[in-house]
Amino acid sequence: MARRYFGTDGIRGKANRHPMTPEVAMKVGMAAGIAFNRGSYRHRVVIGKDTRLSGYMIEPALVAGLTSVGLDVRLFGPLPTPAVAMMTRSMRADLGVMISASHNSFADNGIKLFGPDGYKLSDEIEARIEGLVDEDLSTRMPTGAGIGRATRVDGDIYRYIEFAKRTLPREMSFEGLRVAVDCANGAGYKVAPGVLWELGAEVVKIGVDPDGTNINLNCGSTKPEALIAKVREVRADIGIALDGDADRVLIVDERGQIVDGDQLMAVIAESWNDDGRLAAGGIVATVMSNLGLERFLEAQNLLLARTKVGDRYVVEHMRAHGYNVGGEQSGHIVLSDFGTTGDGLVSALQVLAVVKQKGGTVSEVCRRFDPVPQILKNVRFGGGTPLEKDSVQAAIESAQARLGNSGRLVIRPSGTEPLIRVMAEGDDPRMVEEVVDGICDALRAVAA
Repeated sequence: MARRYFGTDGIRGKANRHPMTPEVAMKVGMAAGIAFNRGSYRHRVVIGKDTRLSGYMIEPALVAGLTSVGLDVRLFGPLPTPAVAMMTRSMRADLGVMISASHNSFADNGIKLFGPDGYKLSDEIEARIEGLVDEDLSTRMPTGAGIGRATRVDGDIYRYIEFAKRTLPREMSFEGLRVAVDCANGAGYKVAPGVLWELGAEVVKIGVDPDGTNINLNCGSTKPEALIAKVREVRADIGIALDGDADRVLIVDERGQIVDGDQLMAVIAESWNDDGRLAAGGIVATVMSNLGLERFLEAQNLLLARTKVGDRYVVEHMRAHGYNVGGEQSGHIVLSDFGTTGDGLVSALQVLAVVKQKGGTVSEVCRRFDPVPQILKNVRFGGGTPLEKDSVQAAIESAQARLGNSGRLVIRPSGTEPLIRVMAEGDDPRMVEEVVDGICDALRAVAA
């Protein structure tokens, strides 16, 4: 059944346009509250958000919906997505809500929901909530003392700061490391520099002046150029780039070169495997992760299990098969020994710990394999099903035949934008570019 509201990572869209309107947000709050009503006690929900201007609009609408069906609400204000997931479990909440559009521009916003276990919701639960959103819920709303209360909570960010620090050995110190951190003017702008400083690092921070409209604007993990320049300017040992809700991370080495999520997963997997901490004999990544990562792991007799795109699906596979490391090339890294979702800060701390233990430079420690040439291009479309057109199918079949067994081809619609993503990789970079361009040309012809 086609989804009406939820995409691959919650509900997302342009703020004040369907589905990211106050009306829909209120209905989602009502529906989610009813879906997680599990008894006669006072139910609790925690809400965090990033720094977008529209958060001031979406947050009270959600509060209205949730309190109207009897849930008591705790409002944290700006807080990373993984912190909301952690707080949901830590505070025995029935539901966690993060208001964020992650790496999107400030004009967008989104709603991510977490169950009482701190995990993102399954497709089945999201489908149930979607069904409730369009129902008349007036007969299921309490009156009198049954209506919920909302309380703004100050200071609980320190619970997450202590949690992040405790993911490292007690004796671990980053003293002697100069760390540049870019918080994307987003949800991690307070906690990330604080954690790094408390662990002994010399911290140079950028992207820590949110004004409601500058989240992810020429900063953060999707625009790392500012961090690269800062690393070179201050001669930092490492640069850490978070995205708007701080659930993903990219690293910049001391030379100003980007280290992506595939390399970071390789660093953590190798280190944890050497320490006997890596579970299930491998890691989980999506179909977009580089073939070079797969070959690197195979050389160490480790497995790479692949899922469809979306960190939610990575986590589902990890839980089902006992893995404790997984993630995406984009920098969503899930370490289930510590958390239930991608955590950019905790992942960066684990990488910093390996750098400190090995004593080398970041460029030496964090480049574990040579990536196979990979090209990803996006084609925007206005509607319909361009992937089903005969001309597009013919271009895809031709590309697969050319790549053969020496490469991979992944074509998928974006779950958050009206785009079709075309990715190919293989040992021959010229052929890879040709097959991607051929498919993109065919898509543009039918999309027009």
